[in-house]
Formats: sequence, C-alpha cells, structure tokens
Amino acid sequence: MKNLIIITSILIAFNACKNKNPAEEKTVINNDAAIVTLTDAQYKNAKIATTTLQQKNIATVLRLNGKIDVPPQNMISVSVPLGGYLKSTKLLPGMHVNKGEVIATMEDQQYIQLQQDYLLAKSKLHFAELEYNRQKELNQSQASSDKVTQQAQAEVNLQRIMMNATGEKLRLINRNPADITADNISKTINIYSSISGYVSKVNVNIGKYVTPADVMFELINPADIHLNIKVFEKDIANLSIGQKVIAFDNAHPDKKYNCEIILISKDITPEGTADVHCHFEKYDNSILPGMYMNAEVEVAANAANALPEESIVTFEGKEYVFTETAKQQFQMMEIAPGTKENGFVVITNYEVLKGKDIVTNGAYTLLMKMKNKEE
Repeated sequence: MKNLIIITSILIAFNACKNKNPAEEKTVINNDAAIVTLTDAQYKNAKIATTTLQQKNIATVLRLNGKIDVPPQNMISVSVPLGGYLKSTKLLPGMHVNKGEVIATMEDQQYIQLQQDYLLAKSKLHFAELEYNRQKELNQSQASSDKVTQQAQAEVNLQRIMMNATGEKLRLINRNPADITADNISKTINIYSSISGYVSKVNVNIGKYVTPADVMFELINPADIHLNIKVFEKDIANLSIGQKVIAFDNAHPDKKYNCEIILISKDITPEGTADVHCHFEKYDNSILPGMYMNAEVEVAANAANALPEESIVTFEGKEYVFTETAKQQFQMMEIAPGTKENGFVVITNYEVLKGKDIVTNGAYTLLMKMKNKEE
C-alpha cells in the first residue's frame, strides 16, 4: 500500500509537468542574477564599448493637456431684438461667412408698423415745426400769446422724440431710417454677419417664430482661437509669457502646432491647476473649439545625469542597461529614463549607476545572449 501511494504521487507530478503550457512561461529578469559572461571570441565579436554617467544640460519638457478655446469677443450669438418669422437662410454648421454678409431674412407685421410710425412721426414733426415757426412770428408781433407758442414748441419736441425713438428701433432691425420712404415700406428685414468666421450652430428652421431671447445662430471668429492648457501649481514658475509650446491631438500626434504663451492665470483652481492661454502661430481650420489637445513646453536646461540612447535596451516593457562587473562579465540593471535630447537620456535613478562602467556599444548583443541563456 505504501509503495502504491508513492507511485501515484510520482504519476500526478509527471502529468502536471507534462500539461504545463509553455506559452504561459515568461522570462523574469532579476537584477542580482542577471549576469552575462562572454567568451574571448564573443567579446571580440560584440565590440563592447563602455562609458560612465555624464553631466549634460538637458531641457526638461513639461507634458500638459488642455482644449481649444475661443475668447468671448470672438463668439457671436445672433438673435433678432424684436423677434419675427425666419423667411430664409442658407447657413449650415461649419459654413464660412464674411463680415456684412446677409445670413438670414426675417418677416413680421411689426416691421411694417415701425416704418409706418417713423414716417408718421417724421411728417408730424415737419408740420409741428411749421406751426411753431408761424406761432413764433405771431408772438413777435403780439398777435399770439406766449402760451400758444410754447405749446407749439412742446409739440415739436414731442414729435422729434417720437421720430428719433422709432428710428432707433429701426436700426435694431438693420433698417436705416434715412432710407425709408412711403414707397419702400417692407415687411422683411435682413440679418447680417458681424464677423468673418465660421458657423458653429444653427438653432432655427424656415418658418419658425423667433423671440428676442432666442439665439438663431452662433458664429466663431477663428482669428484669436487659442489653446487653454492646465498647469499644476508646482510647474507654473517654469512658464513665462512668450514661451514656445508644441501642441498636438491624439488622432494626429505627428502633426505639430506651434504656439506661444500669451497669458498665465493668477487663480489656482481647487484641483491645484492654473489656466495658461497659448496663441497659435498659424491657424489651421481643422482646429475646432472644444477639441482636446496635448502640449509640450520646454523649460530651462539643467545639468542632469545622462547616458547615450544606445546604452539603453528595452525588455518586456522596461528599460535596462548593462554594467561591467568584471572582465567580460556584465550585469543587467533596470533604470528609470527621463527626458531625451540630442541623443542622450536623463537617468532619474542615477544613484545605482554611479561609478559603474556602462555598456554603450553592444548592449543589445548582451540582451540577446541573456534571453538565450534564460530560455
């Protein structure tokens, strides 16, 4: 019975080893044991070269994010101060418009009434002025009392007020009072674009009644479109007006936009960030308000411990270098790389590499040998 138990245990262990999936095995690098030793021939063929940590003036790059914004003076909401029915428009979102261009036609009976009131007030003013001049002459010859003359003058002032007030109402609907005559009274008015830009929103349709509070269209002038990036409080001191910024979006990371910092907010949000506004050096119509963007800002260069890029190898998503521990013997050590510039990489955990000879030429040869050894 004892022998049967031992034989059964051996069979179970054998089957467990047989059924193990090789694909699930991963090479694990242990820095203490990751040693590669080369023979004389391998060392000669690998052409190993070493260096040490070097002090380099490398600029730090702040990586930030934000979104495209438009200042309030460049966003126009189009409405009709007196309301009316939309008779015609050709606007669609994204369409370009020029300043002074007719973007819509409105109609309403109150437009007719306004023109009528203006012409009547103008006519009454003319009659009142004639009457006042007549009464003034009579008063000078004592043929009319002062009271009658004063009443005539008051009537002139009243009619002038009526005419001017009605004229200002006409200007609200883009009608010039000086151009209105009894022969050109119209039930329609034109709505003009006050800027050159693009249509952002269209909120109406033909035949709809629009109140004075309704926004018919929203227009954007892209001339002053800018990037609003969020910067953490600790990084604000590294930024200044006029500093250059490189912006790009996630969809097209290779397409870079040059920007310049024009304003740094003095207000820190509860999240510990401040708004930094950047102006695009050249506007691109593919940049739309509300679009999220990434930004890179190069701050002042500082001396840092760095290594040549060819010293660093990548294995299973991590970065390593090889240090020479003895003759033709090398150890693989994990590092934390930082900013790259001019072929050098800042090493943030540089303390572990101080005083060590680090492989520059032949690092990937050592990695290949180590992988073969582990496998």
